[in-house]
Amino acid sequence: MNTQGSERRNRTGSRASHGWGDAVLTVLAGLVVMGVTAALGLWAAGAAELPGGSFPRVVAAVVVMAAGGSVALSGNAGELAKTHADISALPLSVTLVGALVLAAGFLRPLRHRAVATTRELAGWAGRIAALWILVLIGLCLLARQTFAVPGADPTGGVIGDVLDAEPRAGFRAEIPLTLVLGLLWLAGVLVLALLVSRGAPLPARLVRFQETVRPAAYAMVALLLAYVVVGLVVALVVAATRGHAAETFAVILLGLPNLVWLVFTLGLGVSWEGKVEGPFGLPMPQVLDSVLRTPDLSTLNVGTLAEQDGRVWWCVAAAALSTLAAAFLAAARSPARMRPWQHAVHMAAALALTVLAVCLLVRISAHYGLSLLGLGDLGGGLGGEVLLRPRLWGALGLAVLWGLVTGFLGGLLAARVHRRGEVRPES
Repeated sequence: MNTQGSERRNRTGSRASHGWGDAVLTVLAGLVVMGVTAALGLWAAGAAELPGGSFPRVVAAVVVMAAGGSVALSGNAGELAKTHADISALPLSVTLVGALVLAAGFLRPLRHRAVATTRELAGWAGRIAALWILVLIGLCLLARQTFAVPGADPTGGVIGDVLDAEPRAGFRAEIPLTLVLGLLWLAGVLVLALLVSRGAPLPARLVRFQETVRPAAYAMVALLLAYVVVGLVVALVVAATRGHAAETFAVILLGLPNLVWLVFTLGLGVSWEGKVEGPFGLPMPQVLDSVLRTPDLSTLNVGTLAEQDGRVWWCVAAAALSTLAAAFLAAARSPARMRPWQHAVHMAAALALTVLAVCLLVRISAHYGLSLLGLGDLGGGLGGEVLLRPRLWGALGLAVLWGLVTGFLGGLLAARVHRRGEVRPES
């Protein structure tokens, strides 16, 4: 009876250790780091000078987008002239810091435990999700604003003088779609946290999968974070030595993963396509903008970039070494009984999923224009388009090939390392 009472108290204590108080702290911490990162990035980009005290609303919109939500753009210039705009992009620096903090808060009460029930994990995740819904609703209510667009009249003053209208553009977070997409984003973050963490408990029925899934998942997350760290160091050096510090810090705080993860896929041989028109551009090095600033769709890969700067070929070496290191890390964290071909299969699946995620997250589509009496785009110097999208099937094929090769080599290299499940004979 004493044993049963002790077990009952342990179960009660484990549930109490991650109740509503911990959920509130986790969600607030995630919201604060995302808001601060977005605010600093927008401030570095000059958004603090927007009229009408709209800076907090723009920050809220960026956080909504970073959490997977949807922000619709709109505009008009009276009854006869319309502005139209759309944007599909993720500020992945904001996304990443929020995901890391939420994942850490989710895992903290679960550490030092071997097994947790499905009901317990679902209840803990449900508390965080319920609070996250409230956060998203608040952000959506704040993320709405309309601006006058100065200098946006390409008709020589017809809109302003004759039609007595001023071009205006605005944004508004879409609450229903944001709630759905935001909860899917949160679910992905929490599931990935369980997959990556070796110490996080799993339901008993899933424990048998951790030996095959967790090492590869951990290695892929480590690979992506390593690219971000290296990119951060390079960006800080550029800011210190080449000037344009404000623009560089804006990229760091808003879109650094967008850039470095794109570079990773380019190093693997993945081809992207896109174009840049008008005054807008990608928050990326000039060499990328030069390749994409053409009238038609351009192909973006190592070859086309090397025509602008031969140093781009170093991206291939970096991708090869980092992928092999990730494969070795995954094999070293796997049980010793696994064979090299098994590591190759696991690595191929993990790398394909990783490249798929990068392709979906990094893609960009943005357009702004103005039409008069429905006569197409008259945006003049203000209208423009930015498009960047991967050639997906080729990217996945290359990821599988790289995964098979590096996974096999990583398994061979890890065979010389003492790993879990291995018993060395006594000398």
